[in-house]
Amino acid sequence: MSGFIGEFFGTMVLIVLGVGCGAAINLKKSYAKGSNWMFVALAWGMAVTFGVYVAAHLGSEGHLNPAVTLGFACFGFFPWQEVLPYLLGQFLGAFVGAAIVIVQYYPHFRVTTPPEEGNQVGIFATEPAIRNGVFNFLSEMIATFIFVFTLLNLGDFDKGLKPIAVGLLIMVVGQALGGTTGFALNPARDWSPRLAYTILPVPNKSGADWAYAWVPMVGPIVGGILAGGLQRLLL
Repeated sequence: MSGFIGEFFGTMVLIVLGVGCGAAINLKKSYAKGSNWMFVALAWGMAVTFGVYVAAHLGSEGHLNPAVTLGFACFGFFPWQEVLPYLLGQFLGAFVGAAIVIVQYYPHFRVTTPPEEGNQVGIFATEPAIRNGVFNFLSEMIATFIFVFTLLNLGDFDKGLKPIAVGLLIMVVGQALGGTTGFALNPARDWSPRLAYTILPVPNKSGADWAYAWVPMVGPIVGGILAGGLQRLLL
């Protein structure tokens, strides 16, 4: 139960801070509107850092990401009996976090029309800069592989100052590899906010682009599993 609670609240914090950053830089009449990619990458990195701290304090290992949980579990770095509670916590926490952002920015959604003024699913979920299914998949797979492989070599990344290192890792992955697809790295981070944007009453919303959603689901999971496999071969 503690694993579910930790993952739920940690992922909720991650999404509120990360998606909230997306809303702040895109929506009309926001002080942060038009901020650059460096701002985005840094904000997401720090969102992950504080999400990991919350999750760890509440009893989980601070995965906040199905690609991490499955990549670890497939090769013996995490017990299978804990996988389902972690996944449930991650997806539900991400949905609640996205709902909180909708409430926070509701007046801004009301005065922002899609998509030319910024009210679009890209606030909540990822979209590619160039739409090419194969290369979009490879981009997410490669970025998540680097992320999870590095996590495996950080040791207990939810302890001490290591969550800060995780945040810096997210930031540099975003800066180096995130320009192609917006660096989902995390199926829960993409699918739950995309679902929230789809079914909740967001004013003036555009389409949720579910035709693309397989990429941020499958790419990170494959990348995480490959990273776990390589780590097991190297030990």
